[in-house]
Amino acid sequence: MNRRKFIISGVAGGLAASTTLGASDYAPLLLPTPMEIVGPFYPIVVQKDQDFDLTLIEGHTAIARGQQILIEGNVYDTSGVPVEDATVDLWQANAAGRYRHPHDRNPAPIDVNFQGWAIVSSGKEGGFRFKTIFPGTYPAADGWIRPPHIHFKVAKRGYVELVTQMYFPDQELNNVDLLLQRKGREEQKLMIAEKTAKGSETYRFKIVIQKA
Repeated sequence: MNRRKFIISGVAGGLAASTTLGASDYAPLLLPTPMEIVGPFYPIVVQKDQDFDLTLIEGHTAIARGQQILIEGNVYDTSGVPVEDATVDLWQANAAGRYRHPHDRNPAPIDVNFQGWAIVSSGKEGGFRFKTIFPGTYPAADGWIRPPHIHFKVAKRGYVELVTQMYFPDQELNNVDLLLQRKGREEQKLMIAEKTAKGSETYRFKIVIQKA
């Protein structure tokens, strides 16, 4: 009887404790993608073509210079639920390391056939995809060369806006980049894309945003 009372009281106590715990008492299933600065080259010149293919500008016949790559990914919340209809805003340097921005003083040439900026929406299962050029490196300051990267700004009503950067695997400059190396080791892993089995030209990047 004592053992039976002990089991019953233990189960009852466990049920009582579980009813007092809210969602905030549990750690998130997914860590949010680390935040980063917007940087000085967020696009400020309005452009008509902002679609998923940055390698070909509407009305042009020539394509952008450089190695073409595909970026595929999904947007999730920290509970692992896909976030559909989020605005995925991305911008990057061209293959020579130059942004289409009036304040970029890099002497590298501008590629007039490179779109450089896209705004897409996450679709079913939070998925997004775009075609672009592998971004070049560029000098950010004396002794500091930025590794290839792509800027992201992800937003949806009811969620905290995320600004971050996606880096590429197996880049030596990742190991000395002043921005990336400010992050912890686990945070860095969340910011580096993965090559997929589809080939070296396709990368996957998972983005996790927090509810407001």
